[in-house]
Formats: sequence, structure tokens, C-alpha cells
Amino acid sequence: MLTYERIYAIVRQIPPGQVATYGQVAELAGLVGKPRLVGYALYRVDMTTDDVPWQRVINAKGEVSQSPLRNGTDYIQRAILEDEGIEFDSRGRVDLSKYKWRPPETVIEQALAVFRETQD
Repeated sequence: MLTYERIYAIVRQIPPGQVATYGQVAELAGLVGKPRLVGYALYRVDMTTDDVPWQRVINAKGEVSQSPLRNGTDYIQRAILEDEGIEFDSRGRVDLSKYKWRPPETVIEQALAVFRETQD
């Protein structure tokens, strides 16, 4: 579960109006090549009560990833992102050149430092 907590520490840093890709989050969490692990971790987040902004993580194409496990609720992610000011094109994609989160290195270092402190 500590791996999931590292992922959540990164995702909590994504500001409203910006998105990150699963691969980007994996890389920032030190899990290079494991974007699916990020997806698994975010699937476990309680959409209604958790402080992890899961909706801000999308796939590398700039799309909301569809999942049969969500029981048809994929539209919720898009609606939340649109409420945050993110626009989708006619193909259902986000312009990553405009909305992709580009955190300063210090933000990631601080997030992971806080994570490590809570594990000691």
C-alpha cells in the first residue's frame, strides 16, 4: 500500500485546471514504466470523500480512460474536469500542450518528503 500512498502524494499536487497522465504520475512517483499501477491506485480512491483529485489524471492521448469497472460512470471524470475549466475537443481529448501539469522539481521533492515523514 505504500506505493499507492506515493502515487497519491503526487496526485494531490496537481492543481485545479491542470491534468497529468498516468505515465507522468508514475514517473514522478519513482515508478517508471508503471502507468497501470497508477490507474489501479486511483481506482481505489473513494470519489466522494477522498482528498486525492483522481479526476486530474488522464491517459497519454489526453482522454479520460474508459473502464467497464466504473459501471458507466466515466462521464463523471469529464464533467468534473470541465467544471475546473478544462476543455475537451470534438474527439473527447484534452490539449496536453495547454493543460498538462508541469511541476517544478521542488514540488515533487516536497510531496515525497511529506510522504516519507508519515511513514517513519
